Amino acid sequence: MATDKRARQRANRAKKIESEIKNERKSKVRQLVVTGLLIVIGMAALMAILNLTGGDDSDPVDATGDSGDHSETSTSTTLTSTTLTSTTIEGPTSAVSAPAPGATLEGTPECPEEDGSSERVTQFGEAPPMCIDPGATYTATVETTLGTIEFDLSTADAPETVNNFVFLARYHYYEGAPFHRIIPDFVIQGGDAVGDPPGIGNPGYQIDEEPPETGYEIGSVAMAKAREAGSTGSQFFIVTGEQGARLPTEYSLLGKVTSGMDVVAKIEAIPTTDVDAPTEEIYITSVTITKS
Repeated sequence: MATDKRARQRANRAKKIESEIKNERKSKVRQLVVTGLLIVIGMAALMAILNLTGGDDSDPVDATGDSGDHSETSTSTTLTSTTLTSTTIEGPTSAVSAPAPGATLEGTPECPEEDGSSERVTQFGEAPPMCIDPGATYTATVETTLGTIEFDLSTADAPETVNNFVFLARYHYYEGAPFHRIIPDFVIQGGDAVGDPPGIGNPGYQIDEEPPETGYEIGSVAMAKAREAGSTGSQFFIVTGEQGARLPTEYSLLGKVTSGMDVVAKIEAIPTTDVDAPTEEIYITSVTITKS
């Protein structure tokens, strides 16, 4: 009898221990589930905040920091410097790093030397004076780490926009600036030389937009901006697909690619993160302006 009683006691203890272990495991599972939900909710909240915050010209065509960002409109995208929403292209992104800054010019800047001999400047106290000949033809040759892209500038239709781009290029602003946003069949965006992360910076001023009357096409080069008017800065985008060609006419049309769409395609093919940032860095090494 004593032996049977001890056996029952051992069995009861074993059942109790087994029950405690199961309860402990259930408790740990519940804790893990709750922790996981909190992480997911936190990440969702963070992404929502980032998507509502603008940077330079990250709006695709939307730029909230740089004045030249763009906010994308790929079914619901914006080309701005910090986010992509349905009518603009934005940034910021974190997969690429900012180049070393150049000098700062306070007050009203002088026009840069046409021969490219001016020092590199990345911050200006005011918007540039008119430094180009509105009656002349200008071409930009953009050297990147993947090849050369050339485009004619729309001087006749957007003289202030072209003047701004030429001004920045001749001050070597774009050297080292990355393409920080890539959206296949939509746009590739770059031109922020000071934002950290790229997509939230600007050259220290903003100018008004000169949107086209007839819209965009594949190969069009346009300036990014923030959601508000008069926020164009340094960031620009190149339309790579039909979605980009359907962008609303809110962005200054800078020009049209005449050579190097194969290089644009190489850039567009780079894998991206969930915020449209390239997983490998692609930079502008120089921009040369030719007048004719």
